[in-house]
Amino acid sequence: MNRVAALLGVAFGFGLGAARLNDYDVIHDMLLLREPEVFLLMASAMAVALPVLWLLERGAWHTPGGGLMRLSRSNIERKHIFGSAVFGGGWAITGACPGTALAMPAAGVALGLPVIAGVLAGQILRESIAKVRPIAPGRRRA
Repeated sequence: MNRVAALLGVAFGFGLGAARLNDYDVIHDMLLLREPEVFLLMASAMAVALPVLWLLERGAWHTPGGGLMRLSRSNIERKHIFGSAVFGGGWAITGACPGTALAMPAAGVALGLPVIAGVLAGQILRESIAKVRPIAPGRRRA
């Protein structure tokens, strides 16, 4: 299973590179609303993924790990707003999200290395804060 996941990850990285999503200027222009193609790419991914996930959940599909496919749903909370602001701010500053940050060094873009370091530092910080002050899971809705 890990080999399949690794191959899918590499293919995803090549897809990000082919779409030039690992290029700072493309992301910068998207965030300045000068590059609508990136928004169309995200919308097309959602248009494919949402109905497929709904059908898999409705059909009681079993995941490769053996569990039943269940999508988590939660109400929007303050922590979601704060997290999205931090994510969006980091995206605007670096021109990269975690996926494209991993594709950047593979394409020879040196900016990807400090971005990856920042993503890892953010994860470590979040986990250390969660140990001190546990982050309660969101309320589930049916």
